[in-house]
Amino acid sequence: MAFSAGIMNRQFRRVSLRWLAIAFALLLDSSVLADDGMTRERQAMVAEIVSMSRDFGAGTGRQNVDPRVLGVLGRVPRHEFVPLSFRLDAYGNRPLPIGYGQTISQPYIVAVMTDLLKVGAGDTVLEIGTGSGYQAAVLAELGARVSSVEIVEPLAREATERLRRLGYAAIATKIGDGYDGWPERGPFDAIVVTAAASHVPPPLVRQLKPGGRLVIPVGPAFQTQQLLLVEKRHDGTLTMRQVMTVVFVPLTSPRN
Repeated sequence: MAFSAGIMNRQFRRVSLRWLAIAFALLLDSSVLADDGMTRERQAMVAEIVSMSRDFGAGTGRQNVDPRVLGVLGRVPRHEFVPLSFRLDAYGNRPLPIGYGQTISQPYIVAVMTDLLKVGAGDTVLEIGTGSGYQAAVLAELGARVSSVEIVEPLAREATERLRRLGYAAIATKIGDGYDGWPERGPFDAIVVTAAASHVPPPLVRQLKPGGRLVIPVGPAFQTQQLLLVEKRHDGTLTMRQVMTVVFVPLTSPRN
């Protein structure tokens, strides 16, 4: 639940993306995407994500976001995952408050984190920090079997109801301490943590399958942090790469 540090205050290079908007319009399945009056706003959001990926992708190692991820971001109704008072801002490329001191992440960050996970249809994915449920919905649209843990009880209940109402009833949700993961539903092909931890929680590493990928922001609360990509080799050893600087709300856990 964050924004990319330093990006929000920079003047982005403006290029013509009219062709891109048309291409995404053709990619979106009108039988799936409801006519909610926000199609153009979603397309504009996706176009900006593409532009930012080109401008800042050298640091992430991913200058081109997977078209499947872009297609999903062009379908999922982000305005349904923010408070009514912020619906007009839902497709702006910035984080928004969702109550209880939490935020829904900047769309560009959602795109980067989702892209790094390399989720395929049928993959099992654990999300730590359900928030409003938006990231979980994006992962589910990619065909993943999603389990999501949220420690803030009212936020978790609201997200569960919202996901069911929007047709994501297959997403498993749980109220609890995300530091412990969800071992009963593991191991997982991918794990994403949407709040900043002071370190990589060992229980999450244990619940990651060989060949799996963990994306997590690590660093001090409310200061610049590093978005890390942790990969578990098939022999159980780990590799770790710093992807980019970010600022996330802190992971709520007694052990963080």
